[in-house]
Amino acid sequence: MPKDKDARKLRVVRHRRVRNKVIGTAERPRLCVFRSLKGIYAQVIDDGRGHTLAQASSSELDASNATPKTAASEAVGKLVAERAIAAGVSAVVFDRGGYRFHGRVKALADAAREGGLKF
Repeated sequence: MPKDKDARKLRVVRHRRVRNKVIGTAERPRLCVFRSLKGIYAQVIDDGRGHTLAQASSSELDASNATPKTAASEAVGKLVAERAIAAGVSAVVFDRGGYRFHGRVKALADAAREGGLKF
């Protein structure tokens, strides 16, 4: 099996392990991050109802092709924090999606904290 497919399977295993512990409630929904090679996506999800309360992605940004990936991640973090606060959410639990907490995932989390989310 090619190496990239093994890496994907391992990420899914890590994500399932994280999801056994991280559950979004109405008081503290889950901030879920998905990272692809081209973009990054974030959602604030209430797992009790199964609803997405706020979302943002790097594809929404004006110059996403011209901005570095880390800068785009920071912009997505600020945008999702702004939308979550507008939806009445101030505290979340962070779901890193099986990714290591560094680079783009860390940049998104730090920008969301700066935007006013507590986690």
